[in-house]
Amino acid sequence: MLDDDGYFGESVATTYDESTTEMFDPEVVEPAVDLLAELAGGGRALELGIGTGRIALPLTRRGVEVHGIELSRAMVERMRAKPGGDAIGVSIGDFAATKVDGTFSVAYLVYNTIMNLTSQDAQVECFRNAADHLEPGGCFVVEVMVPDLRRLPPGQDAVPFRVDEGRLGFDLYDVATQSMSSHHVEVVDGRGSYLAVPFRYVWPAELDLMARLAGLRLRERWDGWTREAFTGESRQHVSVWEKTGD
Repeated sequence: MLDDDGYFGESVATTYDESTTEMFDPEVVEPAVDLLAELAGGGRALELGIGTGRIALPLTRRGVEVHGIELSRAMVERMRAKPGGDAIGVSIGDFAATKVDGTFSVAYLVYNTIMNLTSQDAQVECFRNAADHLEPGGCFVVEVMVPDLRRLPPGQDAVPFRVDEGRLGFDLYDVATQSMSSHHVEVVDGRGSYLAVPFRYVWPAELDLMARLAGLRLRERWDGWTREAFTGESRQHVSVWEKTGD
């Protein structure tokens, strides 16, 4: 951890929205909000890792009551500064362990954020925490990448994900431990900055087992929010697990 805000402190929060502008595109956001609003029905939604409100704010505008859990106060401050952001309840803490009053129709964790938990134990606890907050029949939704190991030839452990003027990004993989780290290099006005963030990549079948341990069962799995079929060529998935009530 860099500080109490983890790896998403003030220096990252200041430019987070600008650095991920493609994720704020209505074509990206609206299908996610459509699905989450459908699953919420007339109930409440819990966002694990609410960040700057990319999903929570438009979901709230759909009439869904959203509560968030977020470690980074700096990220929450950015959400609070946006229209409607001060009306969303947020509990500051680790979303694998922090408890919130009441129950929810849907809990969700988007944009690879499950991988911010860097151990299998923490990921298992996250599923248990989500399940504990769900009503019987409620759903836990996760959006996450499929591990990109097919891009690693023998002897290589780095995969670039961004190479453009002034910015370089690459992931380093350790296939023995399922750990990876994303490295960000940026040069602005001749001055360079560097940030490395650790992750733990996780396979779809592994997530299904975590869900099962938490009393959840797989209901749907798609390639993305627009509900295309998940196939062997999919590079990401949106999965929905339902609380069985057993």
